Amino acid sequence: MALGCISLVKYPAAVVIVLACVFLVPCAAHHRSSRRNEAQRHVKSDVHEQWFTQRLDHFNGAETRFWKQRYFVNESFYRAGGPVFLMIGGEGPANPAWMQYGSWLLYAQKLGALCLLLEHRFYGKSQPTEDLSAVNLRFLSSRQALADLAHFRSVTAATRGLTKSKWVAFGGSYPGSLAAWFRLKYPHLVYASVATSAPVHATVNFPEYLEVVWRSLAAENPDCPLLVKKASDTLVDRLKDPKTYDNITKDFRLCSKLQIQSKMDSAYLLESLAGNFMDVVQYNEDNRGFEGAVGTNITIKVLCSVMLDSSLGDPYDRYAAVARLMQKTFSQSCINTQYKSYIQDMSNTSWSGPEAGGGRQWVYQTCTEFGFYQSTDSPNQPFNGFPLPYFLQQCADIYNLSNSLDDAIQQTNEEYGGYDTKSTRIVFPNGSIDPWHALGVTQDIASDLPAVFIKGTAHCANMYPPRAEDLPQLGLARDRIFILLQKWLAE
Repeated sequence: MALGCISLVKYPAAVVIVLACVFLVPCAAHHRSSRRNEAQRHVKSDVHEQWFTQRLDHFNGAETRFWKQRYFVNESFYRAGGPVFLMIGGEGPANPAWMQYGSWLLYAQKLGALCLLLEHRFYGKSQPTEDLSAVNLRFLSSRQALADLAHFRSVTAATRGLTKSKWVAFGGSYPGSLAAWFRLKYPHLVYASVATSAPVHATVNFPEYLEVVWRSLAAENPDCPLLVKKASDTLVDRLKDPKTYDNITKDFRLCSKLQIQSKMDSAYLLESLAGNFMDVVQYNEDNRGFEGAVGTNITIKVLCSVMLDSSLGDPYDRYAAVARLMQKTFSQSCINTQYKSYIQDMSNTSWSGPEAGGGRQWVYQTCTEFGFYQSTDSPNQPFNGFPLPYFLQQCADIYNLSNSLDDAIQQTNEEYGGYDTKSTRIVFPNGSIDPWHALGVTQDIASDLPAVFIKGTAHCANMYPPRAEDLPQLGLARDRIFILLQKWLAE
């Protein structure tokens, strides 16, 4: 259930909402949560963090509390009279590496833009409240985040003499949605937006995510998803017999002896292991190394080569081999697949808690605004065992939220319009391999609401720095986005 194009630390697997492009914000991952604490290389940065004063609640004049929001600035490309580029943070800490790398900086250099990155409230160091209790998380929402952006834009424009400049919002994944909605809700403040890999339609159940995973694996080899399905089905059958638990514990290198005491326990294990494939498909061959991402060498091709290797045993054995490969890649000695442990970690309300990097916050947003639950409720996907009720139960177990999510989802789509965006000067890039494109805009809505659908690329691919091995269509997509910006800014 992750989040964005900015990934750092991966959220708990049980939250399968992989939305983030890189848990470091601009393209984070809203959305899937793999319990894996992703190894992260240190990325040096000369960009200094700065702080901006925000209201805790923009919509209640009786609420008088304020807090400090973190942001970053890159003035190296700015030319007097040039535009202002605002990169929107998402469901993870803002990564200053984005102030030094990324295609948006190439556009900034050509167009003479000032570049800003604003961290999302409740993520990273932007901590509005003393803890992450449910009573405080009520101030965490896309609506409050958009109001943060509006106030930041207004004050910054006034203090820096940029009131006549044209502002362009950028974001990937959930921040991509915010980029589109910022232009939609505050058209007087934002001149244009680049909404990359943006899921603009909220939905409680999102089984289409795994359908795209099937198609993306099949594009590599038609037998690959069939073998994954056989392996998953075999594991589900073995979980019915406690006599197999010792072998499963050994095969998948679990941190403690497998115990299945409820459907939630088995669902958590199954979703965690499926997450190995979901994460790789979502970020397949994306150039994320600049932000410190580890594991970018594990691609769809690598996963399918393991699943097709009969020397490793039957499909179940190959599935276990994939799990061990991922553990080795991320320097894990074992994996914790206890649902009780997950709930305990997610229920910790401290800013120093194990899921304070974004897991507790993002899952709260899915439980109150978006849904996005990547369930196995479709027959046209390779996994088994984590249906919609499994995700809804987490909302109750973690936050004591028992109300229907349907009303909240309806309100979100009423607020922003879902697929039916009514605005201008927003471009929607999406990759065909990225499962999130199923909730995005993949066909032109209008001439000034164009889609850029990039075949063969994954989540937020167009945002990352160009490289020689990029597909030709990816380079053309970046060029088209630049041409659109150039055209719009000249109007």
